[in-house]
Amino acid sequence: MRLGLALGYWGRGPSPDHVPLAREAERLGYHSVWTAESWGSDAFTPLTWIAAHTSTIRLGTAVAQMAARSPTTTAMHALTLDHLSGGRMTLGLGLSGPQVVEGWYGRPFPRSPLTATREYVAVVRQVLRRAAPVELDGRFHAHPYRGPDATGLGRPLKPITHPLRPDLPVLLGAEGPKNVAQTVRIADGWLPLYWSPSRPTEVYGKAVADLPEGFVVAPLAQVRVCDDVREGLLPVKAMLGFYIGGMGHAARNFHADLMARMGYEEQARRIQRLFLAGRRQEAVLAVPDAFADEISLVGPRERVAERLEMWRQGPVTDLLALAPDRHTLRVLAELNT
Repeated sequence: MRLGLALGYWGRGPSPDHVPLAREAERLGYHSVWTAESWGSDAFTPLTWIAAHTSTIRLGTAVAQMAARSPTTTAMHALTLDHLSGGRMTLGLGLSGPQVVEGWYGRPFPRSPLTATREYVAVVRQVLRRAAPVELDGRFHAHPYRGPDATGLGRPLKPITHPLRPDLPVLLGAEGPKNVAQTVRIADGWLPLYWSPSRPTEVYGKAVADLPEGFVVAPLAQVRVCDDVREGLLPVKAMLGFYIGGMGHAARNFHADLMARMGYEEQARRIQRLFLAGRRQEAVLAVPDAFADEISLVGPRERVAERLEMWRQGPVTDLLALAPDRHTLRVLAELNT
């Protein structure tokens, strides 16, 4: 199982520690470093900055939001960074949810998310392969554009720049069983948000039990080596409180739905109610320790080592460690040798 460093997205501003952490991860033998975006910093610019300060560690977006860019624009970002980094780029994509797509990007959330995702990936693949001009008679991503307001002057194009790798890996963030099954069919890998090493098929569906050879499974998990497990779980619960309570509408929140499928439906709905009522600290404390612990690696070195074995025994190929300090970064590298 390979290790990755997941830096996420910025808060109020850029962290001065991201580049030093990435360089330390590279020195320790980590395979990859990942950036993300929500409604603030973008995923590609920090990754380019990190690429300029490293030389061997792979670079990934976990995730770049599809609504933020047309598929051709996303493919341009990926092929550009792949050239600049000497072939180190992995493109991780995610659809996000209605609250972000419509509230932040000002675009309609697709009524058929699976179709929109499939079309998006198909266009990205065409750009990266550069075998012919891009053409797709898509419901959500038509190339050339053929909408009622089209001029009719658009023509199929292929990128001027020759991609460094036509097979640049494309990974997808997916949570529902149908989305996961499609991801296995159309992508090179999958970026699970909450991974339970003890019951993956129960949570994500039968597709997880029959993965193609070489398929990447790269869950994000908060990792912290510390003496007090309950204290160490607080940052995990804070993240869960925000995602389950605030990353979506009360009637449609994919993160809350996933928590419910993992056996915590009553708690998920309570977290939502508290968060949406402005009682955010109570929402965080309402996250069950058992749930936070199941999807993270927290505690003394010996406990983390024991639990790490559970992650190795399943289909996980890459563990993307979120929010580690330097001590945790080093210990995790030592335990994974």
